[in-house]
This record gives sequence, C-alpha cells and structure tokens, in this order.
Amino acid sequence: MEWDESGLDAAQIAFITRTLPGAVIASDDSWGLLDTRVLHVRSEHGDHTVKASGPDNSHFPRELLAHREWTGDLVRDGDTPPLVAADPGARVLVLRRVPGHLALGSTEETSADVHRQAGRILRRFHDQTARLDAEHLRAETAKSLRALDAPHRIDPATADRARALLRSAEPHPVTLVPTHGDWHPRNWIVHEGRLHAIDFGRFALRPAASDLTRLAVLHWDRSPGLERAFFDGYGDDPRDADDWRWLQLREAVGTAVWAFTVGDGAFEAQGRRMLQDALSAF
Repeated sequence: MEWDESGLDAAQIAFITRTLPGAVIASDDSWGLLDTRVLHVRSEHGDHTVKASGPDNSHFPRELLAHREWTGDLVRDGDTPPLVAADPGARVLVLRRVPGHLALGSTEETSADVHRQAGRILRRFHDQTARLDAEHLRAETAKSLRALDAPHRIDPATADRARALLRSAEPHPVTLVPTHGDWHPRNWIVHEGRLHAIDFGRFALRPAASDLTRLAVLHWDRSPGLERAFFDGYGDDPRDADDWRWLQLREAVGTAVWAFTVGDGAFEAQGRRMLQDALSAF
C-alpha cells in the first residue's frame, strides 16, 4: 500500500514521514468501523503502529491522554507499547510496534494463563489512583437515556422497560479509577506467551468493574475457569452486585445503539442479547 492509498490526509502523512523518514506501510490493521486508520509502518527506526483519525473522532483524545499520563508504569514493564510521537492538530499517534498476534481468534483467547496476565496488568493500571465522584452515575444514566432516544433497532417494549428502569435509578458516589474501556482479547497482543495491552481509545476514569463487562459477556458466562484465572491475577472482584446490574444495563444499551450507528450487525445483535440478559437481573 502506498501513502496516497492509506486514507490519511496530507498533514498526517507529512507528520509520519518527518517522524519516521523513509517509512513504508507494511499492512493496514484498521477495523473499518470508525474513521480511525491503524497502519503497521516500517522504517530504518524499526516497526511502528500509526493511528490517525478524523476531527470528530472521540477516541483520539482519550488515547492520547492515556499514553501521556497513565500508561507509564505499563510501558516501563513492557506491558504496553510506548508513545513515540503525536500531533494533536493532525490527530495522529506513532507507537512502538508490539510483536506478536491478537489473542482474539487464537488459542490464547481462551488461555487461562493469558486471562491471569490480563488480570494482573489491569489491576496495576487501576491501582494508579482512586477518586470518589458523586456525579458519575447520574451522568452515565443520562448518557444511556440519550442513547435510547437516538436511532436504534431495540424493540420498543424492551427500550421502554430499559428507559423506565434508568429513570428510576438512584445515583450515589462511586470510586473512579483509570480504565481501559475495551478490555478483552481484541485488544490483547500475545508474543511468546506474554500479553501486551493495546488500544486505549476508550480510556476514562470509571468504576473498576466497568472494565469487566466485555469479558463477562464474551467469555465468563460460558467459561467460568477464565473468570477464576482473571481474578487470580487481579486479586479480588471489584463488582458490587447492585451496581453491577446497573452497569450491565447501561453497557448493553450503549452497545446496541453504538453498533447500530456504525453498522456492525453482529455487535448490535450481541448488544441486544446483552440487554435482554441485563433486564433479567431486575
């Protein structure tokens, strides 16, 4: 692939070629759902991952913030790649390339050892700070209600029940920690048996349990051994039973609506299944 076929604009290409003279594109690793472009780039400086996005992409500033302020401990221990350079104006990041392959779709996706490593890495990320916040749950509930008012394909009766429950929610102060926001095998790279974390585009300060929602739906329901392995690495279970069911409800609404918006039919169907399961907890 040549640079003029990369989907990047002139300012983004200019920044990359200044940062990595002689860089060539080895592969396009983009998922294709958003306007984020993810490229494997090679130059005399080695292999790098380039992430570039458009002006309205909310993932770019969150990932930049995570790498500038929150991933330092993980970088020092080799658990996530370092940020090499960034141009906030052009909205492009250059990261050191992590060797290996995605856990997703490989035997490591269901490896107890990999899930144990995932628990250890996530706990260290969470343990960097903790802040009590009285407004977080109120804001998250309002966000879910706005999502239900947006276009979606949730059936009306289910949407009405979810809306009624959310309106009845009584917020209380919760402890917020640094969270990855999309913690599951799609964002785990495995190299010679070791796990490395990538993609902090959904970084935010949230309750620790919010980083467990994807794993709970995708793996733990059918593989309780992976759940045990994860918490063996993490150390304890941060989920409060009542807060967890509300968290699952909000996550299900967000998944079903967001996936419809970006045209990911399989993820949308998963979101609707998540919503039925979440409602059953009430």
